[in-house]
Amino acid sequence: MITQLIGRMVEKTPTQVVIDCHGVGYAVHISLHTYSQIGTEENVKLFTHLQIREDAHTLYGFFTPMERSVFQLLISVSGIGANTARMMLSSLEPQQIQRAIVSEDLATIKSVKGIGLKTAQRVLIELKDKMMHLFDGEEIQSFTNNTIKEEALSALEVLGYSRKQSERVIDNAIQSSPESSIEELIKVALNKL
Repeated sequence: MITQLIGRMVEKTPTQVVIDCHGVGYAVHISLHTYSQIGTEENVKLFTHLQIREDAHTLYGFFTPMERSVFQLLISVSGIGANTARMMLSSLEPQQIQRAIVSEDLATIKSVKGIGLKTAQRVLIELKDKMMHLFDGEEIQSFTNNTIKEEALSALEVLGYSRKQSERVIDNAIQSSPESSIEELIKVALNKL
């Protein structure tokens, strides 16, 4: 199995890169997250997952081992193929997927194009425990942040602000200051809304 590639990037599109490794060009499918992380570097290192099927050998590349691990967990779910998993990683960052699964945030998973209600429920059911084991120390922070986030969103909705707009502001506030209390988040949100 090919687990990583280090070489010279000779071609780059939002969905694929070609990496020249000692004269052999490997076509590697990537997510938009990886695309944005690669930048314009000539030499690149990607962590890979090789999918072997009867009609094709396909390489999927990731900027971090964490992104690859999330991809591998996603494709283990019935109904989630490699392209759907890549779409999820293009729509959401690996940490967002991890937090959504651990905190059972069905709406976030369903927001990805191609993921319906049943598939989203299956992802949450099948991956919650695996995701908690994979990202051992992070799940407590995720649960805390999600509870605080939901309470802050509810408070802002009661005050008449739209959930979508409030969620964006709250997410930014949590990212810039993860230890914020509910009151602090609401104050920051009110200043920015």
